[in-house]
Amino acid sequence: MKRVHVHFARFAVALCAIALPLSFAGCSSNTGSSVGSSQSEQSNSQRSDTSHDSLDKFSVPNVVDDSPHGKAVAAVKAMSLVERVGQLVMAPLYAGSDPSSLQDLIVNQHVGSVLVIGNWNSGTDGVAAATSALQSYAPDNNQLLMTTDQEGGLVQHLQGSGFDQIPSATYQGTMSTDQLRQSAAVWGSQLKSAGINVDLAPVVGTVTVDRATNDPVGALDRDFGLDAAGNADHAKAFIQGMADSGVGSAIKHYPGLGSVTGNTDFTANGILDTTTTLDGAEINAFNSVLEANPSMVMMSLATYQAIDPNNPAVFSSALVTDYLRNTIGFQGVITSDSLSATALSGVQPSDLGVRLVEAGGDLACIGAFGHVQQVLDGLNTKAASDPTFASKVKQSAIRVMTLKYSMGLAY
Repeated sequence: MKRVHVHFARFAVALCAIALPLSFAGCSSNTGSSVGSSQSEQSNSQRSDTSHDSLDKFSVPNVVDDSPHGKAVAAVKAMSLVERVGQLVMAPLYAGSDPSSLQDLIVNQHVGSVLVIGNWNSGTDGVAAATSALQSYAPDNNQLLMTTDQEGGLVQHLQGSGFDQIPSATYQGTMSTDQLRQSAAVWGSQLKSAGINVDLAPVVGTVTVDRATNDPVGALDRDFGLDAAGNADHAKAFIQGMADSGVGSAIKHYPGLGSVTGNTDFTANGILDTTTTLDGAEINAFNSVLEANPSMVMMSLATYQAIDPNNPAVFSSALVTDYLRNTIGFQGVITSDSLSATALSGVQPSDLGVRLVEAGGDLACIGAFGHVQQVLDGLNTKAASDPTFASKVKQSAIRVMTLKYSMGLAY
């Protein structure tokens, strides 16, 4: 048997020698010479490289994520730091102001959102003229989030021909959810015709104190006037009606202003909430409304003793990141109530946007024009010197751009 093996081995070597000019690939047997083995390995390597090159160039398609999030990631990757920061700022345009007053902010500083605010009485045509001018300053493939406060009742910034007089939210609470959805679709269509794409409404807070003493909500009939579950159901109907007309919504003021006495717009007093908890019905109403897919969550400027006694909600990483994002799972845009409000008057304007983003928020809503440049400068300075913060800016810009792609404002 040994002789048979020896003869077979010699035969195999000879066969390889004959076949060598034709192909190295067929002769990888241990019975071959070391030179043949080395040449075979080299040839295999070359063939492998060639195959991989061909595969890379011709056979493997580029995998492109065409989801809004995937498009947003690609868009933000291509942005400069200044462009990313601009997407995190919402600048105000007051009634009577010329849209050109925001041209530099939009064109050169890349501000990506506008708050149309004040007593606009020019009807849908007048508002549309302003919003159209503003959009003309923005890139065609990255249009502005154009927002307003159109809750109804005492809070309706846009009026005149083409706009219905919207009843207060408390009155809306007396309507069936079907009726409210139908009505909200009409109000939304009017906003849409005026160039507004996000309504900073509804108020989802539940009033737990005497209504007359609850300055920000109850005294103004800004809530639906029901218990937490009823408020949630009506908020969903409002959001769905707006969505039916192609307009987004922002639920506010997370986690609720129904248990304080002070109005954060005008005072820093009486804005400590001592009763709201993370497992209470009031915050659960907000969490339930997330099922209706609002475009944004707007954070309150009040402080919540049982949640984070050291920071207002808008600057609380415990509430924004640990709870709303990580526990509840909301990964959409988180905006602020106006950062120029009196409640935050003790904070340097240049720090306002920084603290919002550090907490996990995304979009700095600013009611006072004079604050806008300072907020932009603060964000840019911090991001330029702090890579960790710059990474947060990037993630916030991705969330804002994801919303824009999902709304058809970016392409």
